Amino acid sequence: MPLITTLAGASARGYGGLRTFGVPNSYESIATVTVGSGGAANVEFTSIPSTYTHLQIRGIARNSHAANGGLNINMQFNSDTDSNYSHHYLGAYQGEGSAVWAGGTANASLIVPFIMPTNTLGASIFAAGVIDILDYKDTNKYKTIRGFGGYDINGATQGYNYLNLDSGNWRSTNAITSIKLYGSTGNFMQYSQFALYGIKGA
Repeated sequence: MPLITTLAGASARGYGGLRTFGVPNSYESIATVTVGSGGAANVEFTSIPSTYTHLQIRGIARNSHAANGGLNINMQFNSDTDSNYSHHYLGAYQGEGSAVWAGGTANASLIVPFIMPTNTLGASIFAAGVIDILDYKDTNKYKTIRGFGGYDINGATQGYNYLNLDSGNWRSTNAITSIKLYGSTGNFMQYSQFALYGIKGA
């Protein structure tokens, strides 16, 4: 099963392989956040301009939680913490045996675009993921996202290789002006990085 391996010195800007929109050179960098040595409970993009058709986030991430396995990266829009989200997931892991899983959650307070490794794994193991946010400024429809990510434990004796594909929606017609990313527990560790891009479209 092909998986993604990242190193501590890697850049989120390099993980844009899922080019699905627009025309060549239609991606523009809006902002990049790199976590420093103290870690960070969350990463936020604010004052997002309304000059694009779609948004994309490319990220590499690792969490400080001292537990074996993967941990959700959670996402919310415009500081909305109410039950206005739904998400669906399809994933696979390989390690001490292999398994696939699928499911969904309605009326959730967040979306899970991909999963990151915890601090029990090797120091250089990060997840890499791409999140597409469609029609983010359209005030006539709910907002849809899709996320793709994974990581390879690279021979570590604990944990699993993960690969996941997720989708979700935010049941609001408001334009998205801010995005918050955070772990379900713990902090993003040093060198975690998220890069936000605007997509002009055709």
